[in-house]
Amino acid sequence: MRGADSYNESLFTTVKLEDFVPATHPLRPIRTWLNDALAKMDAKFSAMYEADIKGGRPSIAPEKLMRAMLLQVLYSVRSERQLVEQIQYNLLFRWFVGLAIEDTVWNHSVFSKNRDRLIEHDAVTELFNATVEMASKRGLLSGEHFSVDGTLIQAWASHKSMRRKDGSDDGRPPEDWRGEPRSNDTHESTSDPQSRLYRKSNAAPALPSYLGHVLTDNRHGLVVNVQASTSDGTAERDVAAQMLTDVAGPGKRVTVGADKAYDTKGFVKACREINVTPHVAQNINRTGGSAIDGRTTRHAGYEVSQRKRKRIEQCFGWGKLIGPIRQVMVQGLDKVDQLLTLTMAAYNLTRLRTLAQLRPQCAQ
Repeated sequence: MRGADSYNESLFTTVKLEDFVPATHPLRPIRTWLNDALAKMDAKFSAMYEADIKGGRPSIAPEKLMRAMLLQVLYSVRSERQLVEQIQYNLLFRWFVGLAIEDTVWNHSVFSKNRDRLIEHDAVTELFNATVEMASKRGLLSGEHFSVDGTLIQAWASHKSMRRKDGSDDGRPPEDWRGEPRSNDTHESTSDPQSRLYRKSNAAPALPSYLGHVLTDNRHGLVVNVQASTSDGTAERDVAAQMLTDVAGPGKRVTVGADKAYDTKGFVKACREINVTPHVAQNINRTGGSAIDGRTTRHAGYEVSQRKRKRIEQCFGWGKLIGPIRQVMVQGLDKVDQLLTLTMAAYNLTRLRTLAQLRPQCAQ
């Protein structure tokens, strides 16, 4: 017998959001680990709202905002306005964020108002550090062998926004710049003054950009340090040396694999001063020759580091294809750094989920 095409909505229901999410859904382990990390950040969240404790309405829980921000990265949601719309009708998103079916979703402007507060208290950085700690407790990090690299992050600014710093071209149309040389010394973006014109090769155009720097552990390719910087010719090596200082120690020797861009005497010297063995790819065509000689390349570990260092491209590829760091939709170095850190935290959580499936003993 044919069923009737009718719709009868019950006044009351006992169905829970938990019932709509399959037990094998890949978001389940991620949400469990994320909740553990957020629970440890309770003191930091309390400090964030300490100034507002005397009065006013209760704010939206920062834990919910952090889950929503991570969800935006994991599902490639292009804007916060669209994210709020998705949370409104997507039961999976509501479950992950921690909203009941009848709860009202906040306005998209809430993210903009709270972003500076999260930056001020380094909440996203602490979340990223929590993912590294999870990996360390599960024995997924070597703690001795690393790879380092940088990537170009296109800023939320166009060539038309590049104007002379002295204001001498204020009367000219923004598109009338052909034939005029431009440099970071004389021009800056009116949309994002902290971005810089930069290009990775002679075949690529110079665009308003930032640089993202990542340090990964060679055992499973998990990110252990991340930082964004303004784009210039030495930033990759300078920031890499800073990040390596955090993992090296007086009585501990570590290795770092890197590409030819790091084959300079300054970087190699800086590594050896902090007890880091630089397994850098040799650039024999460089003026003056390579800074790496046979004393380093003769060891079997050098070849292993060169194979492992290529895996660092996986986190950059994931962050640009799935995540939002191909061209960021925020302006200012602090906000770009926050978005890059959040993206790498999401990458670590997805890697932990995959590794837990391959190694069940690491799931707990």
